Amino acid sequence: MDSTAARLAHLKTHGARLAALSLSDLQAREPDRGQRLALRVQGLYANFARQHVDAEALAALLGMAEASGAAQAFRDLLEGAPVNRSEGRPALHSALRTALDAPVAARAAAEAAAARERMVGLAAALRAGPVTELIHIGIGGSDLGPRLALDALKEVGDGRFTVHFLSNVDAHAAKRLLAGLDPARTAAILVSKSFGTQETLLNGALVRDWLGGSERLYAVSANVAKAEAFGIDPTRVLPMWDWVGGRYSLWSAVGFSVLLALGEEAFAQMLAGAEAIDRHALEAPAAANLPLLHALFAVWNRNVEGHAAQAVLPYDERLRLLPAYLQQLVMESLGKRVDQAGRTIRHHTVPVIWGGAGTDCQHSFFQALHQGTQVVPVDFIGVIRPDHAHAESHRVLLSHLLAQSEALANGDAGTTAAQHSPGNRPSSLLLLDRLTPRSFGALLALYEHSVYAQSVLWGINAFDQFGVELGKRLAAGLLPVLEGRAQASDPVSAALAAEIRARG
Repeated sequence: MDSTAARLAHLKTHGARLAALSLSDLQAREPDRGQRLALRVQGLYANFARQHVDAEALAALLGMAEASGAAQAFRDLLEGAPVNRSEGRPALHSALRTALDAPVAARAAAEAAAARERMVGLAAALRAGPVTELIHIGIGGSDLGPRLALDALKEVGDGRFTVHFLSNVDAHAAKRLLAGLDPARTAAILVSKSFGTQETLLNGALVRDWLGGSERLYAVSANVAKAEAFGIDPTRVLPMWDWVGGRYSLWSAVGFSVLLALGEEAFAQMLAGAEAIDRHALEAPAAANLPLLHALFAVWNRNVEGHAAQAVLPYDERLRLLPAYLQQLVMESLGKRVDQAGRTIRHHTVPVIWGGAGTDCQHSFFQALHQGTQVVPVDFIGVIRPDHAHAESHRVLLSHLLAQSEALANGDAGTTAAQHSPGNRPSSLLLLDRLTPRSFGALLALYEHSVYAQSVLWGINAFDQFGVELGKRLAAGLLPVLEGRAQASDPVSAALAAEIRARG
């Protein structure tokens, strides 16, 4: 048995000990849980009292973190050690916002600062011109972070620019978007590290033709030569680096559209919130380390309790896109079946991440959360002080947030079997004092570091994504099949392609 398996086996002895105790039982045994399992860090409040652990099990989880070297792992990440072992390089997204003295991290932070200066200069030039509409063209990590940030912080900007997002290669999206825009008042930003992403280049070419040229095209890429060949002047190409994965890249020039729409100060505050969590993850002891605790409860739910899914439910309309963002961050990072040494692992890793915004989702899938046969742990997220004047609406929203967490934990006997809700369904509660650029940055950095800590606890690499490439390679081979220039090697694909060609 390897060390990770042994640690998980030890945790399962605590799970067996707690199996007969419900969350209500634990609350009765430990009446101070609501205070003892709570933590406040940088405007974020977290309460883990409704996780199915007692003090002894939490001590075992903290012991696993120590045995896994979690504290050193955080230092390795932030200082620029090659934590992405399969690709032999660091993962330095933290250097985009946090400057440490370690040589590798310091060099990366200097490059990031220089890129931000260029972003500010290009933003000033755009503000001086006629452009009011921006099209951000990218997919995956080149889309989800900026899209979330601008939806969450829309009220922060001065309204000078309206940003539209184009990600799907399905040209219906481009057709609908462009129909409502004026090319004389529009610029576009193509975001692709390699400048070889098929979807981005196709959409970029479509928008370039619609604009009538490339004079108002910008790019964020590590491949300046390809961007220039596409028609984009190198002075309008902002850098990306191989030490930043796409799903961790919001803090870089990938966030150029965020800086344009929200302004330099708001972008800086977003970075400052993330930096605060970087330093907290690095410096806080394990028992008070918010990302580490979040990760430990995720491991407990996946490996001890056996829950295959995790719901993220923000009770703030402005965070409605957070579940989609976290789907990529968590599932692309942790969807691995081999350890850092390339050995097949025998324990489960990533849960399926899904969710929606409350209270809307209470009227769709909450029935399954309360009475379904599979237990789904939940991260509830709320904002204490809203940015509107409708106090009664906000009190009602927060009352539903608290009620759903309580109902999942405690259940209800009902008067019939059909009415019975069993309860004992775990959840964590995260509260932001307000939703600001700084607290938003802190929230996202919390999840980034939790994901990394989970990868350390499981002994896997959070920073490669080779599985994503398989479908891309197959699509490249099937395109000539759809065009009738080649034969598919897979018989089912051949039959499907024939059907498409016959009716196309």
